[in-house]
Amino acid sequence: MANSNIIRKNIVCPRCNETTEAALYTSVNVTARRDLRAQAMNESLFKWTCKNCGYTARLTYPVLYNDMKNRFMVYLIPKIEHFQLADKALEEEFKNLKHINKRIVPDFNSFKEKIFIFESGLDDMAVELTKLAISEAVAAKHNIPDVTEGYLSMYNSENNTMGFTYFVGEEKRPYVQSARLEIYGKSVSVVNELAVKDKNLKGFIRIDREWAENILYRYKRGRQVARRNAEQSKEEQE
Repeated sequence: MANSNIIRKNIVCPRCNETTEAALYTSVNVTARRDLRAQAMNESLFKWTCKNCGYTARLTYPVLYNDMKNRFMVYLIPKIEHFQLADKALEEEFKNLKHINKRIVPDFNSFKEKIFIFESGLDDMAVELTKLAISEAVAAKHNIPDVTEGYLSMYNSENNTMGFTYFVGEEKRPYVQSARLEIYGKSVSVVNELAVKDKNLKGFIRIDREWAENILYRYKRGRQVARRNAEQSKEEQE
């Protein structure tokens, strides 16, 4: 069980150069402290205010988010690029936890998106694959090469819809695209077929667009091979 842990550090204000002590959460257990969930989502958890001049800033540092009720952990490690977390001590601490989704993310948007995904009872691997597939349609609609940034912003099982907010063009304009849950269901099937190895990994892993691009490539390649084999079999029968 990961408790909510706080460390204290002195922060030098970039405006007045005075030093102010800050209480930083290195881990939060929102099952024990539900108020920390709201603070994480509105980012007030990371807010720092200089006691001398009132200057405010959002502090960026590693924090482990633990939701025992919904059985997931998200580790925000700013700008991390690795697929799998290389922290033997942390992995050893949680190695015996079963059926827990453990993820690492590089930024605040990904951090909050993962929380929303798992709270909604969704498979984040399938969500990433769905987001990628729909982004291709959004790019075609806006006549641009690609759309690389976006996140899940809406999910309504009763209305059979989910929605993604993408940032399009050089201006990074927000654009919301909804989709039927059948697309997500198809993504679940693809993930269950092609991502068995990743699903069985016990450590913290990064599931993002790059990961989804690899899965989508393997899926499309598999379909091409199957099509060629079917055509060859048909010719041989004739």
